[in-house]
Formats: sequence, structure tokens, C-alpha cells
Amino acid sequence: MKINRFMIAAPKSGSGKTMITCALLQLLKDSGKNVSSYKCGPDYIDPMFHKKVLGVPSKNLDTFFTDEKTTVQLFLDKKADGDFAVLEGVMGLYDGLGGIYEQGSSYHLAKVTQTPIILVVDAKGMGKSVLALIAGFLQYDTQHLIKGVLLNRMSKGYYDIIKPLIEKELYVKVVGYFPEQKDIGLSSRHLGLVMPDELSDIKKQLNETADRLKKTIDMDLFMDIAAEADEIGDSGNAEIYNEKNIGNYDQNEFSQNKAINTVNIAVAMDEAFCFYYEDNLRLLEKCGAKLQYFSPLHDTKLPKDCDAMLLGGGYPELYTKELSENVSMRESIKKAFRAGLPTVAECGGFMYLHKYIHNQNCVFDMAGVLDGWCHFKGKLVRFGYIELAEKHSNFLLPNEKIKAHEFHYYDSADNGADCIATKPATGRRYDCVISHDNYWLGFPHLYYPSNPHFAESLVRKAYEYRRNKNGKLL
Repeated sequence: MKINRFMIAAPKSGSGKTMITCALLQLLKDSGKNVSSYKCGPDYIDPMFHKKVLGVPSKNLDTFFTDEKTTVQLFLDKKADGDFAVLEGVMGLYDGLGGIYEQGSSYHLAKVTQTPIILVVDAKGMGKSVLALIAGFLQYDTQHLIKGVLLNRMSKGYYDIIKPLIEKELYVKVVGYFPEQKDIGLSSRHLGLVMPDELSDIKKQLNETADRLKKTIDMDLFMDIAAEADEIGDSGNAEIYNEKNIGNYDQNEFSQNKAINTVNIAVAMDEAFCFYYEDNLRLLEKCGAKLQYFSPLHDTKLPKDCDAMLLGGGYPELYTKELSENVSMRESIKKAFRAGLPTVAECGGFMYLHKYIHNQNCVFDMAGVLDGWCHFKGKLVRFGYIELAEKHSNFLLPNEKIKAHEFHYYDSADNGADCIATKPATGRRYDCVISHDNYWLGFPHLYYPSNPHFAESLVRKAYEYRRNKNGKLL
């Protein structure tokens, strides 16, 4: 399959990758390209800018979460010859698992997807030293994937001087520059960028950025680099989900039930709860679920006739007052949970299920499903990739694991002890997650394609809940 593509990567975080990526996506969209975008790694917010602001389909790709074949399949999903793709890197180009391994890095993803790299270098405060920096990155590029360099925060005058030197001495194309923009920029907070919906003029800002960038880059050169990307084939044996993966369940029964009795999963989606991997949601649908989106902030109760509930992460700490004041929704969720509604809650969703959240010297009542409280620690409590194994098989088959990521500044009085988390880079282990027959509650953000049995289990539990609710097993 021929997909024109490139990756925007950088030597380090804070180099301007997201702003440049968004501007390029806007330019490609304006030119009529059928463009889609991907974010390397577990970041939730950058894809929101791509999708919400630009209207460009976006999702995550991560070579720690999935093996190489599955990663390629996720990349190719719903793609056709002639499509255009932009991949945005994470952290520094070579920063992977534990900061030292290739797995999970932007470079590994570029290798797996055979994608040319354009390196965005923050050149502010640098002279000829920028050549040494670029030279080092080129030396580490064993696959010769770095095809271009963009110099960010550089003046036109110095660009005209340094560009010929880079191309003569390093034999790499310089695709343009971008002067420092003091009047536009993307604000950030502890979990990443500020959310798109919080920025009233974000579309105007990105349009302005795209207009300015267009004047300082060689867009034809970008297009040439993208067109040089090799054809990429289907991964063949990699299956994100199929009936063979159901394991010890009755395959014929499940297939028939899935076809005849689609179950409804209520998915919290609003300003407070919006951290979802696109492929997690699509996998639930492939397993036979219909997703019913609802707002714990604005709705008064759960969707009618839901058979399971998914509470994702987000920023509930920014909306504790509003969540607390929505008493009818809190009671609806508490009542449904106690009635046995299958429930998965991650990070922010897990916080919301507590009795209360201690926030800025105030205590706010939450859903009250769990006794105890969550509170702000003022620093990262957990950060990074983990692998999770259940102590007693519930959502996963015996001896299986699912991969996840943690990133939270709040902590719980009870983080649970029904799973064992293992840090893949160091082997360090700790207990977490509150889990039983019908629920999985904890801080880790799960990536379902790393073990499709988890998604299938949630859908099956939803189906069994529906059968019991309708009295068919009585």
C-alpha cells in the first residue's frame, strides 16, 4: 500500500513538535489531501488537537503497547492507496522505554512503519553548534530515516547563513525554519497541553500558525520526502481481534450472542473525562458493543438500557465542584454499580468513584462507590509504562498481562491490590487496581489492543449482565 507520510520528531520535548505538526496538518487539509495523523506514545491530548480542532482523524501508535506487526496493522486500518499520514513523535527521537531502550521510541515507530523523519530542532540560542547537534542525531540514525531538518525559533537572517552549511557538511535537506512566535503558542499543565476546548481562539491560532509556517518552509520538499516513503504491506498474521482470541469461552455462543444481542456500553465523555485511546473504543465495537456517550458533568443519569460503564481519565480535579453538585448523576452511577453494572474506571474515572476528592483545601463529594478519598500530592505519584497481571483471573485469561501507562499527580487512600504492576525497564513490581467479577478500577490507563481479551471480557460481562437483568437466567 502506498501511503505518503512523514514523522515530525525532535531532539527533546518542548521543541515545538505539536505546534509544527498541527500547522502542517492544517496546510495538508487545506490543500485537499486525505490526511490522517498519529501520535507516538500514550499521549491523549495531542491527538485531541488533531481531531477536534483540525477535524483530522487521529490515534495513538506505540511499539511498547503492541508488537511490530500489530502496530503496522493499526497504522494501516482503514487506509487506502494515495492517503496521506503525519506521525508526531514523542519526547526525544531516540527516547524509548526507560529513557534508554529503543522500544516505545519515536525512532522505533518510524522504523516499524518505514516512515521518513523530519527533525524539528529548537535552534534558539545556538550558532554553528546546531550542526553538531544534528550530526549526532544523524550518526545514531542507523536506518537513514532522517530526511529533513526544520529549524525552529530561528531568524531568517541566520537561517540564510546556516542552511547552506548544514546541507553541505551534513548532507541532509533543510526543509525550512520557523521564527519565534511570541503571540501564539499552546499552553500546558501537569498532564500535558491545555485541552483544546479550553482555548477559545485555538482554531484562529492554528490557522495563523499554518499561514506563517507556509511562508518559511519548502512545502514541495515536505511532499517529496513524504512521497519517498516505501510502500507498506499488511501485517498478515497480526489480528487485533478475531474469534480465535476468545480463549476458553464458548466461541459459537459468543459469536451468536454478539451478532444478535449487541450490548450497550455507557462511555463518559465530556470536559472532565475525555482520555481514551481511539483503538480501545474501536476494539469494544469490534467485540460487539454499541457505545453510548454521556456526561457526568451535564447529564442527570446514565444512558437508558446500558449494560456496562466505562469511565476514562481526564481532569475531574478541574471540575470537582460541578461534579459534586450533579447529585442525580452521582446517585445514578452509585446505584448502577451496586446493582452489578460491569464497570471499568481509569485514573480520573477511578478518582470520581471515590467518596470524595480533596482539592485545593476543599472536600467535594463524588460518586461514593468506593470508600475513602483522593488528594493532590504536588508531584508525580506514578509515571511510565507498566504491565499488569491479575492475581485471580477475572478480565484476563490466567497468566496473561495487559500493557498500560500511568501519569497522575493525585493519589488514593486505597489504590487496590488485585493486580501486580511490573515496570518493564527495571522489573520493579507493586500492587494496584481494585478488581472483582464485574469491575476493574484503578489509576493505570489500559491499552486494549495489547491484550484484546480485556475488551472481549468487558463486552461479555455486559452481555451476561443484560441476560440476568432480563431474567433469562432466573
